[in-house]
Amino acid sequence: MGESAVSIFCELESSIRADAGRQPVPGGAVHPLTRYVMNYLKYTCEFNSTLEQVFRQHRRRDDDGGNPFAAQLTDVMELLNTNLEGKSRLYKDPALSNIFLMNNGRYMLQKIRGSPETNAMLGETWARKQSTNLRQYHKNYQRETWNRVLTLLRDDRVLTVKGHVQKPLVKERFKQFNSAMDEIHKTQGAWVVSDEQLQSELRVSIAAVVVPAYRSFLGRFAQSFSAGRQSEKYIKLSGEDLEGIIEDLFDGNPSSMSRRR
Repeated sequence: MGESAVSIFCELESSIRADAGRQPVPGGAVHPLTRYVMNYLKYTCEFNSTLEQVFRQHRRRDDDGGNPFAAQLTDVMELLNTNLEGKSRLYKDPALSNIFLMNNGRYMLQKIRGSPETNAMLGETWARKQSTNLRQYHKNYQRETWNRVLTLLRDDRVLTVKGHVQKPLVKERFKQFNSAMDEIHKTQGAWVVSDEQLQSELRVSIAAVVVPAYRSFLGRFAQSFSAGRQSEKYIKLSGEDLEGIIEDLFDGNPSSMSRRR
């Protein structure tokens, strides 16, 4: 029976390696493999004391006197992480790749912290490493999506020369910004972040950077346009509109600014 238990975990490792998956999960959502493996580990950890004895008797390597079952769980988690990193490369958009990794990484972390037995097996070191990875995915997403938007809202000593606003360039910047926001709203509104805390963290971090920059840009250059049709042609969004767009992200519902208004 002990050898069979060890063999079952060998089969689990093999199934994770074999799950190549050529089609990305729509919207960067949690992958079925992640759900399967995490639920599998949660249930096996309910028998952790028995399985520790089993793996100690039938272990296939030297674990330096540590818990061989905990070492086995760590191996499985590393395999799963490697598999998910491979799957993230199926997305053409690097920002969506990072949303996918965030979704799956957060799901894994929540599952482990929600199970005292699994948490005890993997330990705080694993949880800290996972949290560090999640922060990096978040930074990568922000860079891929929002750095280019913020670049449009900078003067860079181009929009004003010797105190004079370069109106054609300002017009072009507003057009580019409107186009960028429309594209982000259409695409990222269809992306999925089902964990409400993660969804809120993403939206808050985006708004904290982008909204003040846009309000400042508006305050500086809105008066360059005459009131009425010219102003409406280039200034499509108020600060409140921009906040609303950010609140629509990651809901899994594709939309556009025109439909929203």
